[in-house]
Amino acid sequence: MSSKQPRTIVVGGGLGGLWACLALAESGVAVDLFCLFEVKRSHSCCAQGGINAVLDTKGQQDSIRQHIVDTIKGGAYLANQPPIKTMCEEAPGLIRTFERMGVTFSRTPEGLMDLRLFGGVKNRRTCFAGASTGQQLLYGVDSQVRKYEALERVKKYEWWEFLSLILDEEGSCRGIVALDLRDMSVKAFPADAVILATGGLGLIYGKSTNSTNSTGAAASRAYQQGALFLNGEFIQFHPTGMLGDDKTRLMSEAARGEGGRIWVPKNPKERRAPRDIPENDRFYFLEEWYPAYGNTVPRDVASRAIWKVVKDLGLGVHGEDKVFLDLTHLPAEFLERRLGAILEIYRKFKGVDPCQDVVEIFPAIHYSMGGLWVDWEKDPVTGGMKLGSARNHSTSIPGLYACGECDGAYHGANRLGANSLLSASFSGRVAGQSVATYVKGLKQTAATLPSSLFEQAQKQQEEVNQALVSSDGKENPYVLHRELGDIMRKKVGVVRQNAELDQALSQLAELQERSARIGLDEKADWSNLSLPYARQVQDMIVLARVIAQGARLRDEFRGAHYKPEFELKLPEGKFPGDPEYDEYIDNWKRNNEKWLKSTIAKHTIEGPRISYRPVDTSVFPPEQPRDYR
Repeated sequence: MSSKQPRTIVVGGGLGGLWACLALAESGVAVDLFCLFEVKRSHSCCAQGGINAVLDTKGQQDSIRQHIVDTIKGGAYLANQPPIKTMCEEAPGLIRTFERMGVTFSRTPEGLMDLRLFGGVKNRRTCFAGASTGQQLLYGVDSQVRKYEALERVKKYEWWEFLSLILDEEGSCRGIVALDLRDMSVKAFPADAVILATGGLGLIYGKSTNSTNSTGAAASRAYQQGALFLNGEFIQFHPTGMLGDDKTRLMSEAARGEGGRIWVPKNPKERRAPRDIPENDRFYFLEEWYPAYGNTVPRDVASRAIWKVVKDLGLGVHGEDKVFLDLTHLPAEFLERRLGAILEIYRKFKGVDPCQDVVEIFPAIHYSMGGLWVDWEKDPVTGGMKLGSARNHSTSIPGLYACGECDGAYHGANRLGANSLLSASFSGRVAGQSVATYVKGLKQTAATLPSSLFEQAQKQQEEVNQALVSSDGKENPYVLHRELGDIMRKKVGVVRQNAELDQALSQLAELQERSARIGLDEKADWSNLSLPYARQVQDMIVLARVIAQGARLRDEFRGAHYKPEFELKLPEGKFPGDPEYDEYIDNWKRNNEKWLKSTIAKHTIEGPRISYRPVDTSVFPPEQPRDYR
């Protein structure tokens, strides 16, 4: 590249990455886009239910302020609030931009933008394109990026995997080393800034609703090179996961938003077909326990309720880990029009028509609220990195930015449904605009740096690959991954106990030690699929320790992080003014004084070093407990 013209790299071709590319290209900055596969297969395609924005076409007097409050409250107050405020304020404009890109949102008969109900809110706020919203949004943005691809401002590297950052002597990011997955060749790519938009980490838990490429390995590699990791312990379990032997698949929250009901038979020995069980013999537990929200309580609340019904009350269907999601009371034509894509998924993988029979579901690993810590800026006096007010999506490594699910900026302790597509789009645009400003202010471009910097980084990764291929170690990466998933699901799951977390940490440390002795059956230098997988397993174990360590040290119940031992229970039948209620509020405030803070993980050879930072609550200070009853 020209030594005078800045060039950037975006890693990840989902919504966040494509928006970052678009913002950079529109600013006149050249972009190299790296993706593990074709961009249109990115995991954003799998987001089914919709994207939140206050348009109020239903006349419910919805407001942007309420969207902000719902998001902050949904995250149990743990996210810094000013970025949330800006995201919600810009959401309606994003929807209009998507429309101009050609996204065909579902409409009312009058031609207005249709809206559906989603979890944790009382107003219809979710825009949708049937039940394939993520796919439609992804294709819309990609069509815009391809325009700049034709103008040679964007170059796509599909089927390339990010291996490491290239850091200069000052610790600034100056490019990446990547692996060509078609022939296993390694190459260094200079850049003046890098944006990671590499998605989630569900494969750390083995089975998840995520794509099988959602390993978190890229974020783990950045973390191991010095990027700080935020709130790793907050992992979302989606309450309505479709059971499967190979993986879990998602039955979108849209199913509940459109009127789906969750229930179990009151008699655990019930053997009648679900349609033959009368209403009086059904336990609609979400509607009974949370009458204000019913089946549209937030995901962490619904997941814990299902866990309680199955594990504590012993009411799982046929004594197994599953409950019913029922759509059969809704007209089939309505379901096909509003939820057709997810109905087809269930028909294909279960051989059952949800229009005619109930769906069997159970909580499944779905989303990481935590991620790389962003919101840093360069101190103009010292030149070092400090916490900033710019909300620019810079990580703690100068020149490295992050957006989408791999950053931890917007969701705190729990994400509200349909805020993921919003945060990915918004954060990608912000990151792209921020990087465009950053690179234009650099005094020296990466192209003018000594070639030895890039040659050395490339050689180092080639040596790592060669060591794995030539190793005679006895550890099988597939076995290690299976064990990793078992540990995380059983001991760092919906319900957490300190004794089990201690066991998990010990087992993960042992697993990491064993992962240094991996041996591969495949020894080829090209097209060796075991090689990238083995490296991903090693990096997943490192990030698993961050999740487990953060969970072990946080002795409270907040959002998706649930330790029953530390739960503060609202006294039944008590109200403000009652001594028991006032005592509960006092305890809740004391807990916030201790634990309303972000978990920050720093990588060391011994394991993650945990520290804490305060949360900016300047927009909506926590004055009342999070309650959905």
